[in-house]
Amino acid sequence: MHLRRLSTRRRACVAGVTAGIVAAGLLSGPAASARPAPEPPLTTMSIKSPPGGASARVLIFYGSAAAGEESPVVNAGIETIEKIGLTGPTDQQFEVVATDDASVFTNDTRLSRFNAVVFLTGGGDVLDPEQEAGLEAYMEAGGGFVGIHDAARAEPYSDWFTGLIGARPAASSPTAVQRATVEVGDRRHPATKDLPVQWKRPDQWFNWVKNPSGDVHTVARVRESTYQPGESKNGWDHPVSWCRDYDGGRSFYTGMGGTVSSFDETEFRSHLRGALLWTSRLAQADCKATINANYKAERLTQPNQPGQNDQIGEPHGLVTAPDGRVFYIGRGGADSSQPVITDWNNPDIGKGKGEIHVYDPKTKKVTLAGALSVFGNKGGGDELTKVEEGLLGIELDPRFEDNGWVYLHYTPHSRINRDTRMAERYVSRFTLDLATNKLDLNSEKVLLKWPVQIHSCCHSGGGMAWDSQGNLYIATGDNNSSGFTGGYSGNNPEPNYKGVSFADARRTAGNTNNLNGKILRIHPEPDGTYTLPDGNLFTGKETAEGGGKTRGEIYVMGVRNPARIFVDKSTDTLYAGWVGPDASQPSTTWGPAKYDTFAVITKASNRGWPYCMGNKQPYRDRNLPDPTKPLGWYDCGHPKNESPNNDGLVNLPPVTGNNIWYSPQGGAPDFPRDASGVPSYKNEEATYKLPWLKGGGQAAMNGPVYRYDASVTDSGQWPAYWDGKWFVGDFYDADQPRNAVVTDPKTHGDGGLPVHSESLKKIVPIGNDGIKNLMDWKFGPDGSLYVLDYGRGFFTSDAKSALWRVTYTGGGPTPAAGQLARKAE
Repeated sequence: MHLRRLSTRRRACVAGVTAGIVAAGLLSGPAASARPAPEPPLTTMSIKSPPGGASARVLIFYGSAAAGEESPVVNAGIETIEKIGLTGPTDQQFEVVATDDASVFTNDTRLSRFNAVVFLTGGGDVLDPEQEAGLEAYMEAGGGFVGIHDAARAEPYSDWFTGLIGARPAASSPTAVQRATVEVGDRRHPATKDLPVQWKRPDQWFNWVKNPSGDVHTVARVRESTYQPGESKNGWDHPVSWCRDYDGGRSFYTGMGGTVSSFDETEFRSHLRGALLWTSRLAQADCKATINANYKAERLTQPNQPGQNDQIGEPHGLVTAPDGRVFYIGRGGADSSQPVITDWNNPDIGKGKGEIHVYDPKTKKVTLAGALSVFGNKGGGDELTKVEEGLLGIELDPRFEDNGWVYLHYTPHSRINRDTRMAERYVSRFTLDLATNKLDLNSEKVLLKWPVQIHSCCHSGGGMAWDSQGNLYIATGDNNSSGFTGGYSGNNPEPNYKGVSFADARRTAGNTNNLNGKILRIHPEPDGTYTLPDGNLFTGKETAEGGGKTRGEIYVMGVRNPARIFVDKSTDTLYAGWVGPDASQPSTTWGPAKYDTFAVITKASNRGWPYCMGNKQPYRDRNLPDPTKPLGWYDCGHPKNESPNNDGLVNLPPVTGNNIWYSPQGGAPDFPRDASGVPSYKNEEATYKLPWLKGGGQAAMNGPVYRYDASVTDSGQWPAYWDGKWFVGDFYDADQPRNAVVTDPKTHGDGGLPVHSESLKKIVPIGNDGIKNLMDWKFGPDGSLYVLDYGRGFFTSDAKSALWRVTYTGGGPTPAAGQLARKAE
């Protein structure tokens, strides 16, 4: 055996313990009881004890398969762990023993003295089969394990040890020490809760043969764009530290700590300390929250009966009630066997049923609460014969449990004008019978209405949300064609029907006097009217050159098609996502490719469409007399609405950059800019700031910000790990996002990029038998995630249209409260 000879360390004998360990071994063993009389030592080891004689003990194993001098990294690691054991509150201190003698793993009595074992080894085949079996028995008895850096190379032929560590380094991992940014995604684990979200530090960075995310609970990732990862790189999801409950015990691994200087870093020591506290049973932590197998996705609704929408309509939005009921709406499309009327001479053109269904989790039954006659059952064909109008949004009154009020955002069929091809959009309040789940259609109070053109598809928006002050937010699309501009800025002023433009979003989203292409904010009153809260973008009283006007309901302008919005009531921050135009490539003539967008909105603002997208990337003007010829680039800092279709202000508020944008080429494309700030828009010059994103046939579907409720128990509630994370997704399920992201409150209101992201695709399952076409998702009061799958067609309901629930099944933090270590009395 190699005796440690460090001047800072004293020698002592390793004391044994009596056989007073219960059947679970370590779970109620030495750290929970007074120290027993020592056994005669089998070997001599180096020990460092806290002055108070803590009963918690950590074993450091630094044995190596290679002969030679000890590693300076090993020496630095031992000294650091000893210091960690001597610091902090007395009930979190521990005794440290260091050895390179692997025979310790074959002495059950000796090994069982330790709350945790640290592998600080240079790797290789360091244990014989009997010794590995001893380590395995130790873990089965409830032991703790911490692996540091090269420990991932140990026991290379052992599948069990691979599971204990979680991943193996790729042979071609870079060996140079490089400075990189670590994204700290777990803000609660003791190993990471005190670290910066973006942690910049030098180290050796392993690539992994197999990415362990989803099989382990990843607490931190390294951002590959900040260093040179080499050919075996793992991509945007590159775990660097993780943990799991493994084989009866607790395992924590960090790929960091490959340099001597690592152990001098205050933040790295904090990282190690938290790992040791959890594995030693001195602190609880949740190491199950991101393990895919701990979630269950269950389809709640059955396929509709033939020719009926008894279970679900054409899915378009959902909301949950305080008592757990789920209300979800169908836009207007019927079963594909039903006729679709597209003849403008027919009074029933586009007539559909906007249905409201209610799922009761207590009875597991669905009730059809009511159906509105909407303009919306119209699909297929070319630009002029499809439509996205219908029943678009639903919200429940903040006092729904008392008054039963339901707010619906829809396009009533009774208000269409077949001659001018105009309609009206309503936001109305209805009353639900809380006992029968039936909507009283005669109780309608129309709060707000405005005109929309229905000659040409598309972009109706639809989402609604409340803030904590009782203000209702209403998302509206730009009511504009996707055509006539080559898929770039929707700014062609010429196409019109009977004088109403349908290809110029400057008439709508860029118009301060139009409610389309906006997020509105109103305060509904009990009598069915509304007032305007302070802080909207306009007061409704502004005038300017040419007699321009504004609408005081506008909170956000310059959005294209915001189907889903969410307000985090703990902060009253608005989260929104909207679908971009159709250009598949950026153009040096016209501007950026299609950018689907997500934004954190902390104040009234102009988000850019149709002038600018992404991080203030401008489009080219194409005003008259010839809209096929480009004019100048728009000025995102001083946009002007000079369209002949504008009846609002000419001088618009400056554009606020958005937090997330993605194109078919990748996430957050950016380009070099000239002296005027205009990007080059050359694909070969693009950089991608958010590598976890990619588009294609994309349609952004904003999700919720999760808030954990400690008072909720036994419900399948998602863990506290997810608290404060923002869910962003896409209708499609291929390369598009379905992620939980972390933003920086200091910068997110001004378009700051997310600082961390992790995939949800194995938890909110994708695929034809999963949730393939994500239409809406929200958490219920039970902490479960409710999700609408649109189905497999368009403008219809089909057998795959469904309401789903995703619940957590992994259990609480570990160790259990009764298994935590205690100081000896």
